Amino acid sequence: MSYSDENVALCALNKVYGFQPAAALEKISEAGSAQALCEDLPEEMEWARKELSRLSELGFRFIGLYDEDYPSPLRECEDPPLGLYLNGSSSPTEIFALRPMVGIVGTRDISPYGREWCRKIVEALAAAPVQPCIVSGLAFGADSIAHKSALECGLPTVGVMATGIERVYPWQHTDLAMSMVRSPGSGILTDYPLGTCPVALNFLRRNRIIAGLVRGVIVVESKSKGGSLMTARYAVDYSREVYALPGRADDLRSAGCNSLIAHNMAQLITSPEELVGQLGLGAVVRGAGGSWGRGVRALERELERLFGAGSAPAAVALAVRDHRGVTADELAALTGLPIASVLEGIGLLEVNGIITTDLLRRCALAPAWA
Repeated sequence: MSYSDENVALCALNKVYGFQPAAALEKISEAGSAQALCEDLPEEMEWARKELSRLSELGFRFIGLYDEDYPSPLRECEDPPLGLYLNGSSSPTEIFALRPMVGIVGTRDISPYGREWCRKIVEALAAAPVQPCIVSGLAFGADSIAHKSALECGLPTVGVMATGIERVYPWQHTDLAMSMVRSPGSGILTDYPLGTCPVALNFLRRNRIIAGLVRGVIVVESKSKGGSLMTARYAVDYSREVYALPGRADDLRSAGCNSLIAHNMAQLITSPEELVGQLGLGAVVRGAGGSWGRGVRALERELERLFGAGSAPAAVALAVRDHRGVTADELAALTGLPIASVLEGIGLLEVNGIITTDLLRRCALAPAWA
């Protein structure tokens, strides 16, 4: 793929001014063009030509700020990246211009509550008359759940990275990233040059891009400090809508969301369908049984099929359904079963995809049944 001299210059300036795009835009305006600004930067221009040549060899593309394919919501921000590196099987127009984008972010240490609501929110967005593209940061926890749920629900999804486009971080999400690259309307992108490694400072730019791309940002769970709050603050600065899922007052993973709501920086999420309407995506109606999941009767029928009516695993599953985040000891008290039977039931339910457990062995229904 050949690039114009202006895009070569934008690529060079993106490397130099990546953390100060607003300053670069001011200098470009004074010089008349990016190319004119780079007249005295021959080494940077030569680097950019090699960068773009290598990018084409790898099958990726560079989208300059002034290209028609550059996402218009991001370009309207006061400090848009001078260029974006994109990996996707669809064209930039299919990825950025055919539908609104909604950001979903949250803590890496997501709870069963957060996991369940993240899935419910994506399912509701998939049922909206206007179906959005889900944007997140490809991180552990809420990000990966948002991406995976989008793919499962037939929504396109875009992952914004804080590394070079050829370096998926974390590496454990390589398969997920490649699934996104292959999926229509989806992909991964970054504003960092090839070879950029993941360091803490880089994630601020990643969060800024997420906020700039989207119509609204949904914070599923967040501690009192972290990248999700930074994304929310960028979204406020860009006049985007921010929505936060409330949590218990004593839950550290909900402290950030509760703070956003308390300081009127985010709207309270009370139901998935109301959220869809607030985002301007149309009205949706809950399915039979009042749930975005498979429904109460469906769960009971599946438990009866797998374990028999009134069995210990069935009793454990129904207790988990009614007490999200419950521990084995608490399940023993709730069901009256011996702890050994409870532990055996938990194991069987996990193997059959009925429940999930977190690192502290707290139980919740699997997303498909929530």
